[in-house]
Amino acid sequence: MTLDDAAAALDKTRSTLHRVEQGETRADIHLVRSMMDLYDQYEPDLVEQTRRAAKPGWWVSYGLQDTGYIDVETEASHVREFCLSYVPGLLQTDAYMRAVFEAHHLQRSDREFENQVKVRLIRQLRLTDSEDSLELVALIDEGVLRKEVGGVSVMRGQLHHLLLASRLASVTLRVLPDRLGAHHGMNGAFIVLGFPESDPEVLYTEYVTGSLHIEADAEVNAAKLLFEHLLSKALDPDKSVALIERVLAERFGPE
Repeated sequence: MTLDDAAAALDKTRSTLHRVEQGETRADIHLVRSMMDLYDQYEPDLVEQTRRAAKPGWWVSYGLQDTGYIDVETEASHVREFCLSYVPGLLQTDAYMRAVFEAHHLQRSDREFENQVKVRLIRQLRLTDSEDSLELVALIDEGVLRKEVGGVSVMRGQLHHLLLASRLASVTLRVLPDRLGAHHGMNGAFIVLGFPESDPEVLYTEYVTGSLHIEADAEVNAAKLLFEHLLSKALDPDKSVALIERVLAERFGPE
């Protein structure tokens, strides 16, 4: 059945049905059932997924709507994140994330600002949740450790927090050292999210005016290969911790 034929049978425009099929527009339960009837293909799991997708995410009660990332991370079981500019959100202290949010170009009310902080702190709870755990492999460029986000006191606290986080069973923390020089990850940060029950992985990346969720196997696999390549160049977990301790002592000193 062509897209034109299906759209006509479903009382939808061609462009509307195309956006649904491409994942650009969420399908409601009535449309999904109509499509199953039309295509003579019933999938109970798809009906249940459609119901779940229609429910507001937990973050909506904090005033966050089209988050672009939190909904995907909420469903994920493991995350591989490569950071060039700042500490991964899941490992940020309250003070550090406030400094990051304050530097962002978006204008927020005080309430919106505080809600963003609360949501990020709630996301971090999964790293220590025994029932709904999230495994994180964080690969951080050494420059992230030396950048004074929020000032000396904030960075001192943030580096101490990284040392504590590195002890969690759910967290693997690796540092890409400056002495490595130029490397293949210099084009930008990215995240690869994996899901339970062998669901397809997702590549997430941000750019100046937005972000992309990429599910194409070839691109996701290329990102995974790049991550593994960068991981092979990074310091091992023990040496990464030693470097953080050295930067802490040399740059930010004792409290």
